[in-house]
Amino acid sequence: MASSLVWVLPGPPRAAAAVTERRAAGGRPVAEATAVSELDEAGLVEACLAGRPGAFDVIVERHRRPVYQLCYRFVGNHEDASDLSQDVFLRAYRGLGKFRGGSSLSTWLYRIGVNVCLNRVSRKTSPTETIDEQQHIDTLSESASDRLLRQERGVQVRRAIATLPPKQRATLILRMYHELSHEEIAGVLGSSVGAVKANFFHALCNLRKYLGEGAT
Repeated sequence: MASSLVWVLPGPPRAAAAVTERRAAGGRPVAEATAVSELDEAGLVEACLAGRPGAFDVIVERHRRPVYQLCYRFVGNHEDASDLSQDVFLRAYRGLGKFRGGSSLSTWLYRIGVNVCLNRVSRKTSPTETIDEQQHIDTLSESASDRLLRQERGVQVRRAIATLPPKQRATLILRMYHELSHEEIAGVLGSSVGAVKANFFHALCNLRKYLGEGAT
């Protein structure tokens, strides 16, 4: 990522009540002697709710790149994607007490990210940067003509994706770029697997139609 996410966290996420509730329900206590950087997903969530310094920073560090990439593929420019990524993590921080572990933390963050992005794309944001600037693709071995061709194709694909209806766009991005299964996407979008498959099919058809027309 070209730049890191920087913000001031708004205080502990209702730590005491959430931790008490989890332990009453049989949740394991936080391993205070374990460094937060070595905790697994469940341990990190528990540490955050207990107010351990640096715990949420580790969550951000582990997930900021895919969250940023999700946002970037929705809006197509670095500044908006950075703002959206920050919003995603702030919402996650404030709502961490509601995370029950029924899905992975990454799936939960994707769910928040998609909702945030769908709200933003309704403003008709258009892509203005090449994604290669954020993906750290090695272009040293490419000729100038190869690089230009790849960048032009990338712009065409992003413009085509930007024309898709919101649910189709979300499904395509999660499936093609983040390699989520249909079941995982259904969990993110709160829809059925059948609806996800239909959205993906129609998204591909619309994408091919747009790119085909654009090439003529």
